[in-house]
Amino acid sequence: MAARAPRPGSPVRGSESGRPVMAALDLLGRRWTLRILWELSQSPAGFRELQRRCERMSSSVLSTRLGELTDARVLTLHEDAYHLTRLGEDLIGALGPLTAWSRRWAEEMRTDTAGDGQAAEAKS
Repeated sequence: MAARAPRPGSPVRGSESGRPVMAALDLLGRRWTLRILWELSQSPAGFRELQRRCERMSSSVLSTRLGELTDARVLTLHEDAYHLTRLGEDLIGALGPLTAWSRRWAEEMRTDTAGDGQAAEAKS
């Protein structure tokens, strides 16, 4: 059976109405999906090369995810390599603010960790 991506307007995990944002979150929340997108944002790759870049991913999971992402029109197969479509490139761009937020979050967590040690010393 061919992989079928979540579609806006159809029921998806978390939304019986299939609101577009919920369909997108369902697609992006699937195991290995974001890693595949990240790898292809670096450069196009064929199946074996993607499997090599995504260490520990089984060929069956990779095949399923590539089918879903192609069905969702985020990827296309051209000359034996998977490429992001314009929609896929837009998705990578839309993830930019999340990347920036994650860096701020990481810094905040480092600051909190250092602060926790100082707070523990102050209580002693």
